[in-house]
Amino acid sequence: MRKIVYGGAISFDGYLAREDGSVDWLIDSPGSTELLKETWPRFDAMLMGRKTYEIALKMSPGQDASSVFGNMRAVVFSRTLEPTSRDGYEIVGDNAVEFARSMKSEDGKDIMLMGGGELANSLLNAGLVDEIGFNVQPILLGSGVSAFHQMPTQIGLELKECRQLGSGCVYLSYDVKN
Repeated sequence: MRKIVYGGAISFDGYLAREDGSVDWLIDSPGSTELLKETWPRFDAMLMGRKTYEIALKMSPGQDASSVFGNMRAVVFSRTLEPTSRDGYEIVGDNAVEFARSMKSEDGKDIMLMGGGELANSLLNAGLVDEIGFNVQPILLGSGVSAFHQMPTQIGLELKECRQLGSGCVYLSYDVKN
């Protein structure tokens, strides 16, 4: 069965972006570039919420999903956008939990869960996230878009990897213990 892996880059205090969605604080280190080269081929699908989708569009204006994410299937969950396919993004209004559960049972590579603490929270609470891996940046933002939201129960993690990436960044990867 495919795995859903939640990850990206976060500040030391657990934020994915500033409150306005900007990520101008991210440090690009040689180690993080190598990490992306190693892990990217593992995935053939990406899940994101509407807010992450809108940030992706701003960061890559005029580019479709395939030019940004390669051959990866890009699925956007939204309660406000019309379900459709646009510029290589599949916009889905259905129940994200059931859609993700169905995707996990399909043949294919693992599934990346990108950004969006709200979507991640719903999939974590449903027991669908198998791994969590973040490039922890050496900065305290103090506020912003949280990677994790309040959960009804705690979720145990088991350390898989801890790697220094340079420039003070550290990659932490955990298996989710369901």
